[in-house]
Amino acid sequence: MSAEATTDERASILLVDDMEDNLIALEAVLGSLNEPLVRARSGEEAMKALLRQRFAVVLLDIRMPGMDGFETAANIKRLDQTKDVPIIFLTGTDSDAGYAFRGYATGAADYLTKPFDPWVLRAKVTVFLELHRKNQLLERMLAREQGQFDELASRLKEIEARVAASTVAEVRELRDQVTEMGQLVRDMRRRLTR
Repeated sequence: MSAEATTDERASILLVDDMEDNLIALEAVLGSLNEPLVRARSGEEAMKALLRQRFAVVLLDIRMPGMDGFETAANIKRLDQTKDVPIIFLTGTDSDAGYAFRGYATGAADYLTKPFDPWVLRAKVTVFLELHRKNQLLERMLAREQGQFDELASRLKEIEARVAASTVAEVRELRDQVTEMGQLVRDMRRRLTR
């Protein structure tokens, strides 16, 4: 992340594993990304964290007591608030061959076996961080554009009211204002289609 990045651009990463050593290893690998790392020791803790804040990506262990990784992923994908959060499943090399299929079937974006290559994990997480930032930027741009459209709608309504109660000279002035607003709308459309 660049030094100029604002707090809004920071993208939290949720680390879900019941083993302390695994959480420490993940923090060591991902610490250099300079993004907030949030721990959860169970599926239940992960769900609570996801409901409290937004995450760019979830690294989720499959084998956990209680709610396992598959059940946690299914719950994440079930909620409107969290359904779009990408999940990277992490599991031991001795895992069943069907785990990968089941992981993708529950909505995982990726699947890695332990021990994983730190460079590969960091690269995969970085991709999701960038996607998260770009989505946030799009959301801000859409909100700004919506605000501009709302302002134009309000101005048009005001002009319609003035036309209804205006003289011929005033109508000409209002026509000029409508022409100006039409040009603003065309400019906005051009910016959106670039």
